[in-house]
Amino acid sequence: MHTAFFLTASGPEAEGSHSILLPELPDLIWGSIAFVVVLIVILRVVMPNITRALDARHDAIEGGIKRAEKAQAEAASTKDQFEEALKEARTEAAKIREQARADGVRILAELKEQAQAEAARINAAALATIEVERQNALNSLRGEVGTLALSLASSVIGSSLKDDKVSASIVDRFLADLEADSSTKAGK
Repeated sequence: MHTAFFLTASGPEAEGSHSILLPELPDLIWGSIAFVVVLIVILRVVMPNITRALDARHDAIEGGIKRAEKAQAEAASTKDQFEEALKEARTEAAKIREQARADGVRILAELKEQAQAEAARINAAALATIEVERQNALNSLRGEVGTLALSLASSVIGSSLKDDKVSASIVDRFLADLEADSSTKAGK
């Protein structure tokens, strides 16, 4: 039907002339052969190259995704290890702080104990020094009081007390009376 349309469109006088819309038979054969040759070349040469390029691109993308997943898994593993190490470090730091506090309390107690012992030693030394000073003062006082008592007794009695034994016993008795009198006053 199409052929009839084309033939009627070109008219009865164009039956022997060439139609623009319908190719001649040799052109149609040579065009078909060229098309088949180009199609075979494309299918045999170009398509494998395109397929290889697409496969390589696909492998690169898949490999990139796999590498990214692997790197992400390694990063997650490293993060977990880091967090575990951080947790252990914090636990260790807490233990060290507690140990330091305990050591500080222990050292403080030891220092207090040493200070108390030193204070007791200093106190005992001071008491011993005071006792020695007291004894020295008492001995010095005995000598001076004895001399004063003898001179006073000599002036009261009117005679000289030159005997050392008698004067020593008078001085001792006088000092004993003074000590007893001061003890009685201190006890009240």
